[in-house]
Amino acid sequence: MNPPAHWLSALPAMLVLAVLAWAVATARRNVGLVDIFWSTFFVAGAAVYAAGTPVIGTRAVLVLGLVATWALRLAFYLAARNWNAPEDHRYRAIRARNQPGFAWKSLYLVFGLQALLAWLISAPLAASIAAPGPPGALDVIGALLAAFGITFEACADAQLARFKADAANAGRVMDRGLWRYSRHPNYFGEFCVWWGLYAIALGAGGWWTLFSPLLMTVLLLRVSGVTLLEQNIVERRPAYRDYVARTNAFFPGPQMRGHR
Repeated sequence: MNPPAHWLSALPAMLVLAVLAWAVATARRNVGLVDIFWSTFFVAGAAVYAAGTPVIGTRAVLVLGLVATWALRLAFYLAARNWNAPEDHRYRAIRARNQPGFAWKSLYLVFGLQALLAWLISAPLAASIAAPGPPGALDVIGALLAAFGITFEACADAQLARFKADAANAGRVMDRGLWRYSRHPNYFGEFCVWWGLYAIALGAGGWWTLFSPLLMTVLLLRVSGVTLLEQNIVERRPAYRDYVARTNAFFPGPQMRGHR
């Protein structure tokens, strides 16, 4: 199977999973549950790519392990946090803009779109899982970067969860641990995961999948990540303004001078 056809083979499975996720979220009247399913699209895609590969080599096993670790950890974390929570304000705004009939419209506006984006971003998985030959230097570098990103993201999520679990922190801004150095360390971890997976694909000859980490970077910085989350956060939490003034938005770094 040639690379484009191999990549295309996962789209139907992702769309089926999107319909199942839509059915669950519609029954619970909370389209925000799509966040739980987001990473599972990649598990489905990786499974399809592996099933269509005659010989599962060391590189494929490495990529499958990294994707499964990243995806399942994130899905379980978001399920524990969001399953019984109210619909996130971002999705409430989408719901309000698309009434009447949002229950049906969300099938393509939210779930179908997420499946399509996941398929596009999964291109490095298709390229690396199907590639023959032993791993090389780029595979090692990519695996280390992806593993670092998984760990960084997991630590940031755990720190935020502990912070929110303490009633004494109600209304306060999380600026401790990794959140002292970046306002979105979890997104930075995600960034590292996808550039690491691209490095592995590059080592397998999948240079053409460069659009995947670039697209993920744009999503994290300008679309569904930093920009969207901070759109009106100062209005809801005025203390966030000082946090913005002293802390990098994305890439971790020391706090700005003049701030503690």
